[in-house]
Amino acid sequence: MATLVADKVQVLGNSGVLAQGNVLIYFGGKSLTASSVRYDQQGDKLMIEGPIVLQDGDDQVIFASAAELSGDLRNGILQSARLVLNQQLQIAAVEINRIQGRYTQMNKVVASSCQVCAKHPVPLWQIRAERVVHDQQERFIYFHNAQFRIADVPVFFLPRLRMPDPTLTRATGLLAPKIRTNSAFGTGLLVPFFIRLGDHADLTLSPFVATKSRTLEWRYRHAFRSGDLTFRGAISDDSILPGEKRFYVFGEGTFALPLDFKLKFQLQDVSDPGYLLDYGYSDEDQLRSAIAITRARRDEFIFAGLTRHETLRADEIPISDQLPFAQADLLYERRWVPGWVGGIASYQLSAQSYFRESSEDQLGRDVTRLGASFDWQRDWQLDGGAIVKVETAAQSGLYWIEQDSNYDTEQSFITPSAAVTLRWPFSRVAANGTLDVIEPVAQLVWSKNAGASIPNEDSTFVEFDEANLFSLSRYPGFDAIEDGARANLGVKWTRTSPSGWGMTLAAGRVFRFDGAENFSNASGLSGDQSNWLIAGQIQFGSQFAMQGRALVDDNFNIAKTESRIAYLSDTWQLGAAHLWVVADPQEGRADKIHELRLDGAYQINDFWRISANGDFDIEAHQATRGKLGIQYSNECVKVDFSLSRRFTASTNVKPTTDVGLQVELMGFGGSTRGKARQCAQ
Repeated sequence: MATLVADKVQVLGNSGVLAQGNVLIYFGGKSLTASSVRYDQQGDKLMIEGPIVLQDGDDQVIFASAAELSGDLRNGILQSARLVLNQQLQIAAVEINRIQGRYTQMNKVVASSCQVCAKHPVPLWQIRAERVVHDQQERFIYFHNAQFRIADVPVFFLPRLRMPDPTLTRATGLLAPKIRTNSAFGTGLLVPFFIRLGDHADLTLSPFVATKSRTLEWRYRHAFRSGDLTFRGAISDDSILPGEKRFYVFGEGTFALPLDFKLKFQLQDVSDPGYLLDYGYSDEDQLRSAIAITRARRDEFIFAGLTRHETLRADEIPISDQLPFAQADLLYERRWVPGWVGGIASYQLSAQSYFRESSEDQLGRDVTRLGASFDWQRDWQLDGGAIVKVETAAQSGLYWIEQDSNYDTEQSFITPSAAVTLRWPFSRVAANGTLDVIEPVAQLVWSKNAGASIPNEDSTFVEFDEANLFSLSRYPGFDAIEDGARANLGVKWTRTSPSGWGMTLAAGRVFRFDGAENFSNASGLSGDQSNWLIAGQIQFGSQFAMQGRALVDDNFNIAKTESRIAYLSDTWQLGAAHLWVVADPQEGRADKIHELRLDGAYQINDFWRISANGDFDIEAHQATRGKLGIQYSNECVKVDFSLSRRFTASTNVKPTTDVGLQVELMGFGGSTRGKARQCAQ
């Protein structure tokens, strides 16, 4: 049914209807406005005088001066017309012919997504064509005898050109090319080609031809009803390693299985240690391929997985056969509330194996472990607001150790633990609404490791922070457990202001009374007294945030410190991160680490944006990496320029400089429209 609204409607006998003045017609999801419409009942056609606006759905609008259309608005001719797709791409034509409500055929066409003003009548770019056909159902635009122009200067000619309209986000065809210059493999052009393999899969092939390299990059994606997977990689023939085929393959996927189980996998492989850095594909220095099945419920967790490791570090490659290359893990954990004592109880069953390729004694050690643990904890609130928590635990393990004469082949241990924790928070509210909360915490812990010495495979690096200050054991794995009696003391002060800023400051320390420990100096936990753990953060609304953590001894010697700061506004984005760690042979680090990372971006105006970041090795007195990016974006074009430099070198890679330039025309294939320029500018 059609709806007609107008200032004046006149019935012309049996021949039709004449509507004049602010005419508005609704029919079949289409709307038409005009100054005058005459309906010929015998021919079932409309003679329309403009200005005309024909709205077909949410994504297509036609403007015209005059038209002759069928009664259902599906067929006909519009004169001096302009088609606008998704409020982005404009196609002006001498004549537009609508066919079957699906095809829009245009003659003598100018297409552009650039804004045209009286002061700037020439668009930044345009496509001129003798004829253009828009398939509204397939959402493709076909250009015949097309000429691409920049600032009205012809650049190239194509007899046939097919492009997706702005509403189509996945379509087979070329993507925006990129010019790239690298000091290692020269200057080249990257031309991505997207291949749509149905509604749920696609393949992108990106040949890169440079003066010293021939590379094919690729990416495959597939979405299933129960999950998805992605594979990407590249293969190269270059002058860096002449005569060798260099490649990498990365893949990952997640799938839902019955009974709430999930399957996850990860694949990483590379032809040589320097390939990823040479081409900038990844900063990974260790490859990890794994498959795992997990299930996480409110009171239960299950994990089973296999992992393969491969190092790319120059200092580890010569001894790679002495490092674990394969790992198998099983874990089952369950939690419940015991009705007879209350609180929360849990138990854990686990198994783990490590394998090395070397068959030499000690250097090729293989380890298999079976473990079980139990934990129970409960807290009570006392008068005055103090909270007392009691926790007991027991952990046991059975080990089989091969190819290491320093250890017995079969060993076992059991470690009981107990802890009592007292928390006493104090709070006050100031007259201006500021809330202060001070919470001192004291914890007494006892544990006893009853068993022989076993190799430590999974707890070689220990982080001492606010999260584990009051833990029964600060070792992250199963092989090492804290031993003896100790006291964990700490205090935290939190302030929250109604004006939008807040801060937290915490300090803590561990005191040991007996028992053996094997913590590294860098962990801050070695000795009878640990370093002071000092941590804090401050935040002003959503614009500024700063946080840091330090491990300091009584003589103000720092074992480790790390800090981050960030500032975010409409025009500025600034960030910095700092890290300092002492040298520690026990952690395999002969020199201390002193690094600084800076990054920032500035939105100069609505169109220009500049960004930069850099990594600095302060200990070595040199920059390790730097990057500069400049972006221009408006309603019809986006230009990205980047300049990066890697300063460090090793036996695998050399310092390189990389320059990239990419230009993308907006208005095609679901591109994101930038801010439009103003005609007054």
